Amino acid sequence: MGSSAPVSPAFLAAFRAAAGPVGRLSFARFMELALYHPEVGYYRAGRERVGRAPGSDFITSATVGPLFGELVAAAAVHLLGPEAAPRHTFVEIGAEPGRSLLAGVTHPFAAVRTVRLGDPLGLTGECVVFSNELFDAQPCVRTVYRAGAWRERTVELGADGFLGEVEVPFPEDSQPAPEGYAFDRPLAAAGLAREIAGQPWRGLFLAFDYGKTERELRAECPAGTVRAYHRHRQERDLLARPGEQDLTCHVCWDWLAAELTAAGFSAPGLEFQETFFVRHAGPVIAAVSAAEAARFSPRKQALLQLLHPGQMGQRFQVLHARR
Repeated sequence: MGSSAPVSPAFLAAFRAAAGPVGRLSFARFMELALYHPEVGYYRAGRERVGRAPGSDFITSATVGPLFGELVAAAAVHLLGPEAAPRHTFVEIGAEPGRSLLAGVTHPFAAVRTVRLGDPLGLTGECVVFSNELFDAQPCVRTVYRAGAWRERTVELGADGFLGEVEVPFPEDSQPAPEGYAFDRPLAAAGLAREIAGQPWRGLFLAFDYGKTERELRAECPAGTVRAYHRHRQERDLLARPGEQDLTCHVCWDWLAAELTAAGFSAPGLEFQETFFVRHAGPVIAAVSAAEAARFSPRKQALLQLLHPGQMGQRFQVLHARR
């Protein structure tokens, strides 16, 4: 199985340098190059990726305007307690260049810090550690169950200059599955959670993302969960235009929660975005609804996008825990 789309010369050079004489990479390594390579990585390109502008590829909760930041801040205060919140630094990890969730948002936190791609985490003291669609953008290992064993899907550069898929043995998992079942394993996302939780800080962990439990990933997603997005369209060809389209993989909430628990966090909670905001940011929701009761304003429209189950309300989930 291969891609019918040509690869840019710059990415080909990066791929060859990483693959060496074997000419083959794990999908995780390919995804890492495609997203984060310093010269050709998708997230390294100096262009607008998020929003509705021409040339962008996807939207997130943060693109609806400052209301998302207001709701996140209110929820964090509710979970920490109004007396404790002013002692905490709000740390946003993985924000797009030039963006900050709490820019222009009134909040009680002692300070706001934004950790962008390549910045050291440096998490110390009392913090609210927040991320929005950070963990789904981490490289994953793609596997498929064939003939009674798991096989890993790797990426190989053919003599024709096109990328193709080659399967190799994957002995790390002995749990059976239906023939042809795909399990895209978000191992790097779990590793990032371990890195964040392992730093010397205490406070509140808040991760907004989309994912599933391990049981769901093993039983309800036979085609896997890796997706490619380009110009607001989901693309079938994961190997096409590397460095120019987004690649994502559903996180495994169980694995992230296990890393937090192992690092001393209290039992993590997992809620749909809609439920999370209704439970923890109710006064902000009520205030917007009351102020805009007579008209369908931009803020009311933003609230609908964030909460409606058919839009972002149940598309995204929130993992939260305290230490």
